Amino acid sequence: MRRLRQLAERTPAGRERYVDLLRAVAICMVVAGHWGVTVIGRDAAGRPTGHSALGDLPWAYPLTWVGQVLPVFFLVGGFANAASLAANRARGGDATGWLLARSARLVPPTTVLLLVLAAGAGGSYLWGAGEARIRTVVWFATIPLWFLVPYLAAVALTPPMHALHRRFGLAVPVALVGVVALGDVGRLVGPAPLAYGSYLAGWLAVHQAGFAWYDAHAAAGGPRGGGAAGDTRHPLPTSRPAAVALLAGGLGALLLLTVVGPYPVAMLHVPGERLDNASPPSLALLALATAQLGLILLLRGPAERWLRRPGPWQAVIAVNSVVLTAFLWHLTAALLLVGALDALGRLPTPAAGTAAWLAWRVPWLLLLAVVLAGLVAVFGPVEARAGRRRRAGEGARRRPARAGLVVAGYAAVIAGLLVNTVAPKAAPEPLGLPAPALVAYLAGAGLLRGLRSGWGSRG
Repeated sequence: MRRLRQLAERTPAGRERYVDLLRAVAICMVVAGHWGVTVIGRDAAGRPTGHSALGDLPWAYPLTWVGQVLPVFFLVGGFANAASLAANRARGGDATGWLLARSARLVPPTTVLLLVLAAGAGGSYLWGAGEARIRTVVWFATIPLWFLVPYLAAVALTPPMHALHRRFGLAVPVALVGVVALGDVGRLVGPAPLAYGSYLAGWLAVHQAGFAWYDAHAAAGGPRGGGAAGDTRHPLPTSRPAAVALLAGGLGALLLLTVVGPYPVAMLHVPGERLDNASPPSLALLALATAQLGLILLLRGPAERWLRRPGPWQAVIAVNSVVLTAFLWHLTAALLLVGALDALGRLPTPAAGTAAWLAWRVPWLLLLAVVLAGLVAVFGPVEARAGRRRRAGEGARRRPARAGLVVAGYAAVIAGLLVNTVAPKAAPEPLGLPAPALVAYLAGAGLLRGLRSGWGSRG
């Protein structure tokens, strides 16, 4: 508590605390959402299995308009990355040093998760567990990692994309929306490969909007980080009328696209639907993101006043210090709880949507919160230490860096995560992870770690 008070007291007056709150709320909603829709059953052999309840609950599809918060995370990521990059430049740093510092917060906690899962899977294999079963369990535990693929790509592309933003402003996300529209045409009428660009373009469009929001914040008197004068010439309209227009326009477009148009109502994956709005992002998801942006801007004033109070701000700081750890481990917590309850013969398996299933949600969520709290207590310090190293390394003057190696490190990490994401759920993998995925990821993570160590020693 004392450290939280100290961190809160050292918060710069011009910090956009609302961004930190949104990040914490978004990740907490993802965690609670995944837990809440989980259905536990049993296979033919009597072993526990799990799947999403959404396919069994059509009445819940409109609720996904509230539960789909990944656009919020990319929006605040764009804001935070723009602010950090501007501050880094003001302190004499360059884009390569910024990328290395950013990787220090994202990669080490992910590396720990993968190494622990691989070690546990290897031990289970030696114990006699089947390779396909091992892969299924690890596949479930690593579902959160798909999100890191586009987000790490957005981070790696921040320097050039921010340069495009400074020159062309909101024309950049508009062009990216055009790529998404072309991809939707490919998914609806063909050819399907047209949609490949949407996997990155959709999230980058939201990330670019975060750049424009930062410009508006800086132009209104927030800290610019000492960036160039052109940093704030493309601000996002943030007045109340503009926010209402974004909210109403986004909701109107969303209703037209889903109720009248060909897009599913659900903003999360539902097996059997003609089109998945989230993977890759569709125009419907971008309409939802627009509405969310309008709502965020409308709530900003009251939220900022609330966050000036010590208690709420300290709570936001506490959550953000371990937010990635909680996200990475929340499905592992579910696996551990299911395994423990099954071993004790106390694992309920009610059908989705029944009164018993709904009643089980409360104790289920509470028990999962306890398990996750234990995992965060063990692995959270990795993220906290990484965050301190990142802040210490940002902005210092360095010798010329080998930018190509930094890009290679990011590319290998992203490739490893991507290969794991697309690998079959029941593939025979003794370590639970495809060997090429594990090798590529660890090579990239090791390269970035080595570059950060060498980078710091020359500062």
